[in-house]
Amino acid sequence: MIQAKGYAAQNPNEKLDPWNFERREVGNHDVQIEILYCGVCHSDLAQINNEWFPGVFPMVPGHEIVGRIVKVGDHVKNFKTGDLAGVGTMVNSCGKCEHCEDGLEQYCDEGAVGTYNALDKFGDGKQTYGGYSNTIVTNEAFTVHISEKLDLAATAPLLCAGITTYSPLKHWKVGKGHKVAVLGLGGLGHMAVKFAVALGAEVTILSTSPKKEADAKRLGAHHFVVTTDANQTNKVKSSFDFIVDTVSAEHDFGFYLSLLKVDGVHICVGVPPGIHLNGSLGAFSLLGGRKSIVGSTCGGVKETQEMLDFCAQHNITSDIELIDIKDIQTAFERMERSDVKYRFVIDMATL
Repeated sequence: MIQAKGYAAQNPNEKLDPWNFERREVGNHDVQIEILYCGVCHSDLAQINNEWFPGVFPMVPGHEIVGRIVKVGDHVKNFKTGDLAGVGTMVNSCGKCEHCEDGLEQYCDEGAVGTYNALDKFGDGKQTYGGYSNTIVTNEAFTVHISEKLDLAATAPLLCAGITTYSPLKHWKVGKGHKVAVLGLGGLGHMAVKFAVALGAEVTILSTSPKKEADAKRLGAHHFVVTTDANQTNKVKSSFDFIVDTVSAEHDFGFYLSLLKVDGVHICVGVPPGIHLNGSLGAFSLLGGRKSIVGSTCGGVKETQEMLDFCAQHNITSDIELIDIKDIQTAFERMERSDVKYRFVIDMATL
């Protein structure tokens, strides 16, 4: 076994503390990565607090992992020692269902194995531990290449926040000639803006906070609408082809559907507490314009690599604040207050 160290919550709702644990040995198809940076996702805190489902403890969070390969298995074909590499939200899947065969491992019929807070039911059956640690061993099939062109720390959030927003934009073929609204300007929202602009869409930020307008324009948004101002929202009724909804708080879907054109699509990527979508929604909000409310979650490994290559080509990374791992609890508290622009990333050299 490989000796590892990291930060873990021993029980639900507890603070993270230093913890020593073991990783599996490098198998024939595995790579071992020295973790350099790990992004801090809101879902890390949600899972520590059992907000979605009962967790597996002790829990080492973290699924936005960037590092350098230090060892490869005998049968590894696509990586070598010294390569920069990343690991996102999952580390295994059945590999046999139609979704896995189509590169949609995130929708595996038997459920993909999470990078942490899971049991590797398709592997050794043992608990998975995430990237708030110094090293990780993963199958090369769930590992992606990271370009030397990209800022490594700012690349880490692309492994979750990035692919979560890129995937639906590509699936619905968003591009030139489309009008896209991004609801919420946080960790997911700021990436949705960057991708939608890079894909050629005309982008509007929908926000309750007027003070975010300058930053929205800096990120590339063409327009900004304060959703609590009826004069502004009336001007954009029936005007958007797509709304990318990154908000995790309760909100009125019927209101936002009124901003869509006929055949418009409201794409939900934010996960509300309790994972239930609430809000007022009348049938005619959908029927009246052949509109759709849809959902999307992260992306498959092939698409994640495509996204990273796209980011290298267009110089797209996340806006981050780099932190020491000892400050993770403060980061969680600030994240709960939306006091970050726009993602925290842990410098693992501080572990």
